[in-house]
Amino acid sequence: MDTLTWTGTAGTILLPVLQVAALALLLALVAKLLFALAGLDGPRLPGPDGATTARSPGEMASIAIRYCFFAALAAVFFMLAAGAVMPTPVEAGIMGAMAVRFWPVWAALVVTYVVSIRFRRKLGLYGKLFDSTVGMIGFAIVMFWVFTAIFADVIVTQDAFAQLTGLKNKPPGIAAPDSPYGWYLLGGDHLARDVFSRMVLGAREVLKIAPAATLFAFMVGITLGLPAGYFGGKLDTLISFLANLVLAFPVILLFYLLVTPEIMATGIPIVLAAILFIFPIIFLCVLWNSRFYTDPMKRNIYVGITLVIGLWAYSGLAFNMDPLGVWSMQPNMLNVFVSVVFVNSPGVFRIVRGLVMDIKARDYVAAGQTRGEGPWYIMLWEILPNARGPLIVDFCLRIGYTTILLGTLGFFGLGVSPDSPDWGSTIDDGRKLLNLFPHPALAPALALMSLVLGLNLLADGLREESLKD
Repeated sequence: MDTLTWTGTAGTILLPVLQVAALALLLALVAKLLFALAGLDGPRLPGPDGATTARSPGEMASIAIRYCFFAALAAVFFMLAAGAVMPTPVEAGIMGAMAVRFWPVWAALVVTYVVSIRFRRKLGLYGKLFDSTVGMIGFAIVMFWVFTAIFADVIVTQDAFAQLTGLKNKPPGIAAPDSPYGWYLLGGDHLARDVFSRMVLGAREVLKIAPAATLFAFMVGITLGLPAGYFGGKLDTLISFLANLVLAFPVILLFYLLVTPEIMATGIPIVLAAILFIFPIIFLCVLWNSRFYTDPMKRNIYVGITLVIGLWAYSGLAFNMDPLGVWSMQPNMLNVFVSVVFVNSPGVFRIVRGLVMDIKARDYVAAGQTRGEGPWYIMLWEILPNARGPLIVDFCLRIGYTTILLGTLGFFGLGVSPDSPDWGSTIDDGRKLLNLFPHPALAPALALMSLVLGLNLLADGLREESLKD
């Protein structure tokens, strides 16, 4: 069987186009920098006769940058599209074959965008996101990896944990006649495991922890930040002191200390889990009680359901004592999860506290107090909804920070498990081959970078649209 090239048949035409566009883009960037240093980057000004003068050299360089970038992007897109319709992987090339493997992701993205754009006027802030180009790009990148995590079992070409004969330290596109797929798209690492399949499953490992742990951190930060900002006084002083105490530690060092095996042996993660995991239950119970305190029947139903499901999940997640075995968390996973929640909660608390101190002086809060509304009703149903914009933006950014931290832990061998395909561990495995091939480390590194970039762009889009409310 033939070894796959990167671009396949389409690359004979489109690869030179991409190379020319990339070179032109580089030259345009250099020219833009030189014109800026020479002071030739100003806008067009009216001439003596009132007519507009010609474009400045800097403006011409900016136009060249824009068109060269779009030309390079178009060349990549057409290479992927051409490879996706080729009859065999040999003609499709590595890029085209990978594009074919991601077909469930492309289909899910198309459906998501079509439905969202069609009903965006009825979807609140989420719908307004599609009025922002930056937000749409960021959302597409994030959802690409979300759908990749969902459909990972369909996308992978090999068992990500299997050590395959003849795959050790192999380059991308190597033929594998004995495997079901026939090729190893991104080659193998130093333990003869398929790099492409590990990169795909790495998305599931990262997205299994980062969003959920960030959500728990927000529950803790909101539950503590609302009363601290609203009531102030000694309560605010005490909680702020504890938050500042945690924030005083360098984040990476604090993470490193919390996830070491020695800390795990002391039982500290279980104690932290017992404290932190109770906050979502407290938050929801107070939420329902403050909203339906005038309707005891409905309040009791909502609070009762929250307590039954919440304490059931709490017993399994924090103590691994769920009698039905539905809720559980492995010790390594619990350690990492609790560390993320503990490190992120003080930052969320500070943001919520500052927002509450600003919003509580608004007229609609005074109107609620005049109506005789309770403080928790005002905090949860008057102040918190009006602080949702900054909190949603921070939520997206914090997931990105958490993704980087999880990658850092995996790189240092402190991830979920030693053979985990999370991106940090995969980068560390690929690091050992950098003197031979860069692909085992480069593929997961680009995946990690793209997810964080997408989250940052999504946060920018949400910030832009939330400011219009």
